[in-house]
Amino acid sequence: MKIGGVIIAGGSSSRMGQEKALLVFRGETLLQRTISRLVPQVTDLALNANGDPQRFASSLTILPDLHLQVGTPLAGLHAGLSWVRQRGYDALLSVPSDCPFLPPDLVSRLAETYPRPAIAASGGLQHFLTGLWPGTLLERLERAITEDGVFRVKDWAALAGANPVEWPTVPFDPLLNINTPDDLEAAKRWTG
Repeated sequence: MKIGGVIIAGGSSSRMGQEKALLVFRGETLLQRTISRLVPQVTDLALNANGDPQRFASSLTILPDLHLQVGTPLAGLHAGLSWVRQRGYDALLSVPSDCPFLPPDLVSRLAETYPRPAIAASGGLQHFLTGLWPGTLLERLERAITEDGVFRVKDWAALAGANPVEWPTVPFDPLLNINTPDDLEAAKRWTG
């Protein structure tokens, strides 16, 4: 199966006070760390971001939102699905840019439910943006945005019938999001 991965870095990072993808964690940016964890798992990898792409200093293809009115990560997921379809890939792996411990079995475990979409879960929480989405869902997502007013990834995951796949949280949560300075400090104490 050919899988295109997209790292969603389009958020405002308001709780962090600066762009999360560019935060330094253990000597590399969160973006660099995410890239290194995903490259072995996908056929191709892109970055969803708006604004000046030069700020990332990355060789990844930059995918801007196609639905600017959405204003949520769902627009990034849509851009990723559009890119996957253009490339002829079977599915899209979507992840946020602020998860420094993404597991090496992320794609293989999510793909167990293919062709049904899947989202990652841990500690009783569903991580709606970390998911595997068949490319055939693009038209359905387009309708959900333009006709049904769906703007949250959570609502899209429910509409698409995404299956949650659980990861253990011991010794640490591999799906932890770095949203605040406190999250960053806590993550620095974990090994992984």
